[in-house]
Amino acid sequence: MDGQSRFPRQRTGSGDAYRSGPVQGTAGGTGTALPGVSAPGCALHRRLHLTLEPADLVAVGSVRHRLRSALSHWGVPELSDTAELLSSELVTNALLHTGKGAVFDAVLGTENRLRIEVQDGASRLPGRRRDPGSEYATSGRGLLLVEALADSWGVQLRGEGKVTWFELAMP
Repeated sequence: MDGQSRFPRQRTGSGDAYRSGPVQGTAGGTGTALPGVSAPGCALHRRLHLTLEPADLVAVGSVRHRLRSALSHWGVPELSDTAELLSSELVTNALLHTGKGAVFDAVLGTENRLRIEVQDGASRLPGRRRDPGSEYATSGRGLLLVEALADSWGVQLRGEGKVTWFELAMP
């Protein structure tokens, strides 16, 4: 072993991590779940975990694509539009305003409640624009969208950073 735990999470060469477990259709009937792909009958495999490099705004599109694919595979494509929009806002904020990378996690719970978390390395809490001209600004509305469209959301300080999260329930 190289010192890394191989269960419940494995790392790929691209920095993505995902839960592992038996998957049908692989040699000998066991294998490793692909990122964003669930193993049949196992709620623990409804998780997408992505690591994003600092200032890599191109990765936001990849997050959206991978999330849409995962939600479709998990059987909840109706959450895709809102989840993609709000995820884009949180990931973009983390990459633009912290100068550090971000960690993206999407988990579909047993009650089909989707929780998205974006962790960054800055302990400064996000906030809304307070300047009078912000009503006409072309940016700065991300948290307003999260507040308006998510069923619940918040920010938690963790270690050397924070996690900004939101949850969506099935319609």
